[in-house]
Amino acid sequence: MPLKLLIADDERLFRQSLRKLLEGTRDIRVVAEAADGQEAVIKAQSTQPDIALLDVRMPKMDGIKAAKLISSLAPKIKILMLSIHDDDEKIISALRAGAMGYILKDADQKDFLEILRNAYFGKTHASPYLANLTVSRRPETQKMAEDRKGRFVEKYNLTEQELRILHLVAEGLSNEEMSRTVNLSRETIKMHLKTLFRKLQVKNRTEAAVLAVREIVG
Repeated sequence: MPLKLLIADDERLFRQSLRKLLEGTRDIRVVAEAADGQEAVIKAQSTQPDIALLDVRMPKMDGIKAAKLISSLAPKIKILMLSIHDDDEKIISALRAGAMGYILKDADQKDFLEILRNAYFGKTHASPYLANLTVSRRPETQKMAEDRKGRFVEKYNLTEQELRILHLVAEGLSNEEMSRTVNLSRETIKMHLKTLFRKLQVKNRTEAAVLAVREIVG
C-alpha cells in the first residue's frame, strides 16, 4: 500500500508543486491538502493519512499547535514539519509537541522523498531529521535512564557542561536564554555549541535537538 500523505501549507503553488512531484512516485499518494493549521487538523481526522506534512508557519493555527492537536486526536498519524533554515526554535517546539522530524523546504528532491520514506518505515536512525517521538520507550527506571545517558555521554565524549547545554537546546532555548540559565556569556555559549555540534557530528542546533530527543530526552 502506498504511503498516504496530507500536505498542509498556506502557499498553494508549493502544495501543487509538491503534489506533482509525488504523483511521479508509486509509493506515495497525497490524500488531502490544507491551507492552514485548522484545516490540517480537520482533514487529518477525516482522511487518516500515514504522515501529516505541516508547514511551521500557517494562518489561523500554526504548525506547532496543529501538530499538538493531531498527536492528541490521532496519535497513529506521524507528523513531519516543513520548514526553512531560520525556524530552528520552532522546529524544536514542534518536536516537543509531537512531530517526529522535519523537512527543509529547499531540500533536494531525493532527500525529501527519502525522509518521507524513512519516517513511514520507522528508519529514524537513518536520518538526522527524524526523532521518532511516535514510538514510546518501554518504562525505564531512573538507573536505566542514567545508564542510557551515560552511554550517550561516553559515545560522544561530552563534558557535563556540554550535556547540560544540549538539554537546553532540546528545550528550544535561544543562546541568550541559555546564557542566563547557566550563567555564561553568549560568546561562551556559542563556543560550547560549536564544540558540541562537532562532537555530535551535526550541522546545527536543530539536528542536535533531534539527536538529543531521540537518545536522551524523549
